[in-house]
Amino acid sequence: MTDIPFDARAHYVEMTRRKRMYGGIMLAVFVALMVSGFMLADARNAGGFWAGLPNIFGFPADVIADTAPKVDQLPGHLVTYFPALTETLNIAAASTIIGAALGFILSLLSTRGMARWPRLIPVFRRIMDVMRAVPEIVIALILIFVLGGGPVPAMIAIAFHTSGALGKLFSEVNENADLKPIEGLASVGATWGQRMWLGVVPQVAPNYFSYALLRFEINIRASAILGFVGAGGIGYELKNAMSWGQGRFDEAAAIFILLFLTIVVFDQISSHVRNRLAHEGAH
Repeated sequence: MTDIPFDARAHYVEMTRRKRMYGGIMLAVFVALMVSGFMLADARNAGGFWAGLPNIFGFPADVIADTAPKVDQLPGHLVTYFPALTETLNIAAASTIIGAALGFILSLLSTRGMARWPRLIPVFRRIMDVMRAVPEIVIALILIFVLGGGPVPAMIAIAFHTSGALGKLFSEVNENADLKPIEGLASVGATWGQRMWLGVVPQVAPNYFSYALLRFEINIRASAILGFVGAGGIGYELKNAMSWGQGRFDEAAAIFILLFLTIVVFDQISSHVRNRLAHEGAH
């Protein structure tokens, strides 16, 4: 049997050509989707989408023009809207805590080697898929119709979505946990809850906390956005300030500043904590 010589250079050239071809196809698909999306937006907007693009910076210019003569009033506006910001943070914190607790339970019930009912693992995973798939704003709109406006619908909507998102992340962390402590606890008669609390939680707690902090940042933004549909918080105040139009844009600017500073501060704090957790975990 004659050995066929392997031409490394020809093989490399073929791989490069194939990679470029696939990259070109993906780029063409992406461009086609973008163009079709813009055309659909223009058609839905009665042909005003392309015509309105040159005015995209018109609103920021109006805000700056309206705020500049009243810049001395900004500190007062910051104080006025700070309670609304506190409400937004409370919504984000409560929904993150509730979502993390439910996600923790769902993650344990959907992880092989840890699940209380192994045959139901696919069921719990599909439940988390549904929770992640439904946007917060859709849930909030339904709850506002049923419960009325306010922070409670926003909190429930964000907590529902957070449960699915964190449940998925937590379950991936659980997959890397050592099962020997669980087996040892089972051998001495520990209940399922005791095995999870004593055998799993100590291993995964730093990663859980890191993911929960990251989700808290996301939930701050989500709770502000839900305010636009009547779910309370600083988003609701921003909607009102923008609805009044020119003359109240200085209040909108103050709310923008509050939101920006809050997101930056919490982003820095959570990033610092996550880095410390990762550094301690490495040691």
